[in-house]
Amino acid sequence: MINVTVIWALIILFIIQPDIAHEGAVSGAQLFVHALLPYLLPYIILTQWLLKMPSNHLPSSQWSRYIKAYVLGSFGGFPVGAVTVSEMKKNGEISTTESSLLLAACHAPGPMFIIGFVGNELFGSVASGWKLLIAIHLANIMFFLVLLVFLRKQRVKTVPQPPVERDQKTSPLLGSIKDSSSVILLVATTVIFFSSLGNVLSHLVSSVFPIDMGISKTLLLAVFEMTSGVQSATEHFSGDAMYPMLIAAIISINGLSIHIQVMTLAKGAGISILPYIIGRAWNTVLVPLLFILIY
Repeated sequence: MINVTVIWALIILFIIQPDIAHEGAVSGAQLFVHALLPYLLPYIILTQWLLKMPSNHLPSSQWSRYIKAYVLGSFGGFPVGAVTVSEMKKNGEISTTESSLLLAACHAPGPMFIIGFVGNELFGSVASGWKLLIAIHLANIMFFLVLLVFLRKQRVKTVPQPPVERDQKTSPLLGSIKDSSSVILLVATTVIFFSSLGNVLSHLVSSVFPIDMGISKTLLLAVFEMTSGVQSATEHFSGDAMYPMLIAAIISINGLSIHIQVMTLAKGAGISILPYIIGRAWNTVLVPLLFILIY
């Protein structure tokens, strides 16, 4: 009943403030088209294509499979990690337990986004972008190693799932394009919706409470949609000394938009999301701290 009430409240809020909702949706759509789609789509297609290529044998070493998942999944931007891990589980390359651990570890923004957009355009320093990227990957790798220590027995006992039979008449490239289109649609939908929702709620909070619009908008967009949160932080806090740490914190939080993308893909592949949730809490705390030390 509470969920229904909240949904109706949001519907009414969107009707009352259509111009603000529209402004947020337009902003989200522009961010998706200009900042996400050009980087995300080619990489997802190539990753899916590589994973769908027929293979007569699986990598003998479990660490080679982990490295494959991390390299393919962690350097293409959100939610390529979830796409990669889900596909490897369907192929029978990793077990159910391994897939849940890798889902938590193979989750990072793309290097082009961090180094090119955040580092070069926002920080005005490519070196700062590299430092933030290193902090993110250090936190991910540390978390995965910790999980392996605590869950070693469960991982050893887990038997990989048999690979899913694929239609031999469909080429790997066509299959990758088809699957990638659904992922891109998921990303676009969540980015636009949560950008609009965050925009509406930030105006509501600022009108009800004596809170500066820049603060409320940045905080709410950081919770709902990462890229919009980064943009808002840049508009309102780019001249502050805390600005680099604020950007690092927003990126480590990821936002509901990205979390829902990952959870949707994980659910479709039957992967547990508990390690992912723990991993996001870990990164939210550790990434800004590591960035401070490196910065």
